[in-house]
Amino acid sequence: MRKLRFEETNAYITYITIDKGYRQNTIVSYHYDLEAYEHFLKEKNPTTVLRSDIIDFLEERKENGIGEKSVAHSITVLRGFYKFLLIEQKITSNPMETIDMPRLPKTLPKVLSFHEVEMLLDVPLKDKYDFRNKAMLEVMYATGMRISELISLKYTDVNLLQNCVIVFGKGGKERMVPLGDYATEALRIYMEMYRPKFLKRPSDYVFLSVRGDKMSRQAFFKILKEEARKRGIETPFSPHTLRHSFASHLLQNGADLRSIQELLGHSDISTTQIYTHVSDRLREETYHKTHPHG
Repeated sequence: MRKLRFEETNAYITYITIDKGYRQNTIVSYHYDLEAYEHFLKEKNPTTVLRSDIIDFLEERKENGIGEKSVAHSITVLRGFYKFLLIEQKITSNPMETIDMPRLPKTLPKVLSFHEVEMLLDVPLKDKYDFRNKAMLEVMYATGMRISELISLKYTDVNLLQNCVIVFGKGGKERMVPLGDYATEALRIYMEMYRPKFLKRPSDYVFLSVRGDKMSRQAFFKILKEEARKRGIETPFSPHTLRHSFASHLLQNGADLRSIQELLGHSDISTTQIYTHVSDRLREETYHKTHPHG
């Protein structure tokens, strides 16, 4: 990343990197928004701006075709930035204090049916790539991990004897997540017999690329889409599809929201509650498909 122009913005990036421990992807997204903000301010220092300046910046973003979600992200970044400047006593009043978030339309996440998950996990096992892909898919569906958590899984985070993994989530928060029998067996076979075939040099990471490096988000998503294509799964995919399916299927089978919240690593139960709406939608779709007068 290029250095930002202002001392204050660079200090904030250092703060969220070292003090807050934000993940690299989050830091890059914050850096991008602050870069756009600096470009808008030209030579005006961010410590001297008024509320009206920030409103103009956000309006300019909208005029340039930036969507509501991205504008909301800019507001989040600037809220954190000016709160930081207030703590550091670089400003005496916060220009972000009365700027509200835009109301975003709530969209329900796409999930796979039980049958589609079974199809996706039915990977024909021919070579080391198949065994690795099978293990990754089984573990992701069994645990509901985020992609970033899955690819960051280390050898020491896995306990096959107790059928569980240690997951480090957002903000470095640690949680223990159980593995089902299928995921444990797929992981055991991969780690004992096929992971050594990917190693080019010592590595702590469980899932490795063809070069022996840590698996990337892009590479995993490509694998996910390719496996879905091979099985004829037509449900639109996002990087979170298996995570959403994990949570939705747990809820449909009687798990309580608080347990699902803990397994997913959500800090707020309201984030988990969206899966109740997904479950309602699936129940309605099933009714219309199967009831004689549906």
